[in-house]
Amino acid sequence: MEQTRQPRRRPDSRPGLTVGRVFGVPLHLNGSMVLLTLLVTVLYAEFARRQLDLSQLAGYLIGFGFVVSLLGSVLLHELGHALTARRYGIGVRGITLELLGGYTEMDRDAPSPRVDLLVSLAGPAVSAVLGAVAVAATLALPDRTLANQLAFQLAVSNVIVALFNILPGLPLDGGRALRAAVWAVTHDRHRGTEVAGWVGRAVAVGTAALVILFTLTGNLAPLALPLMLLVAFTLWRGAGQSIRMARISRRFPLIDLSRLSRPVLAVPTGTPLAEAQRRAAGATPGAALLVTDSAGRAVALVDPTAAEAVPAERRPWLAVDAVARSLADLPAMPVGLDGERVMEAVQTHPGAQYVVTSGEDVVGILHIADLAQLLEPQRKMNT
Repeated sequence: MEQTRQPRRRPDSRPGLTVGRVFGVPLHLNGSMVLLTLLVTVLYAEFARRQLDLSQLAGYLIGFGFVVSLLGSVLLHELGHALTARRYGIGVRGITLELLGGYTEMDRDAPSPRVDLLVSLAGPAVSAVLGAVAVAATLALPDRTLANQLAFQLAVSNVIVALFNILPGLPLDGGRALRAAVWAVTHDRHRGTEVAGWVGRAVAVGTAALVILFTLTGNLAPLALPLMLLVAFTLWRGAGQSIRMARISRRFPLIDLSRLSRPVLAVPTGTPLAEAQRRAAGATPGAALLVTDSAGRAVALVDPTAAEAVPAERRPWLAVDAVARSLADLPAMPVGLDGERVMEAVQTHPGAQYVVTSGEDVVGILHIADLAQLLEPQRKMNT
């Protein structure tokens, strides 16, 4: 299975072992690749031994060779997405190969339905071309030979990948194409994502039902059942995440840092913790304590958890500096930033708190919990 992801992690957060770059795109291998390699090697080795009357060692070597060829096909599929995205100015953070295929991570969404459609279909188009080439090779090579069997399996694999990925449900490529179509008709990207997400859930249920049916009728090896059910589960989860993100994105315009950030109360460096807490109690409820230097510049933020951990009898003798964190260690964002830019900043620099500034002045502290409650109020209530 293949999917294309928008950024939900820091650029330096690696989903696996980085093995190099292909056309300038970082390539990562997920740890689940070990399981995929073992599973496919064993399954294909047994098939090759029966078809070609080979030794056990030769079967395993051929099985491993098939894994390498299969991963090469998946990589080319992902490069179809990546290079098309770069063609339209969308940055690509990397390609990851994992148990269920692979995914391409981009640094932003497509700017228009047309670009979204082209990027989505580029991967399946590459797989379809590879499948056609492998089919031609299968027909041209002598029957019941090693080369013929490898070409046949590559043909089947690429054709299945191409057909499966154009199913119209997120997180599959066909789901992105459906989203682009709904987006073009309704001029509402979020609605397109929700529609494609719900269709994706239907695809997941249908996949699970077919897998169970094929297993019961003997058309699917029992050893492959867990992997195929994992595919169905991953589809269901990915579709659910797409629906959730569409609902969250609808609320981005509600993000107003001037209202959402908590107020600050400045106290000079060296102020006893007890005195700072007394001043905070008489100030605006929920105000964060800022530590200022001798020139009145904000230099640190008191950590409320660390402050509460200090025994009450020690607080008159302990300076606020001892329980404060340097502002240089906290990400900052201007108070006038719109919702889209705020979310980009949060995704790029994950943290629990953010310094909200106006020019050189600190005007508030954004708590990620407050932002989460704004974006998912129902989820907050249920928890």
